[in-house]
Amino acid sequence: MNTIEVKSFEKPDETRPFQGNGMADIVMLGGKPVARGTFEPGWKWSKNVKPLAGTELCEVQHLIYLLQGRMVVHMKDGSEQELTPGEVAFVLPGHDAEVIGNEACIALDFGEIATYAKPS
Repeated sequence: MNTIEVKSFEKPDETRPFQGNGMADIVMLGGKPVARGTFEPGWKWSKNVKPLAGTELCEVQHLIYLLQGRMVVHMKDGSEQELTPGEVAFVLPGHDAEVIGNEACIALDFGEIATYAKPS
């Protein structure tokens, strides 16, 4: 049976608020989550999501497409990468991240985000 499943982030299946400065809207398609993260200026994973995750660093693998704003990802090994609109990034577990600048960062995440920003 051929099926096309269509959903909108305007009516997400779930919204996961961060501890201040943003949220992730989740839609489930084909049994897999897709997230639209909105990260406000000043957002930092270690400040706004770490208390929910209960881990020292983000242990979620991401496949991100950045729509708006700028974000820097800080890897456990000390390397860093700035992400800008229109870029696609694959990020392994073991990182922190933060919004840079005065514009909200909006990103689509097709990675392993089923548990992202869920209380542990």
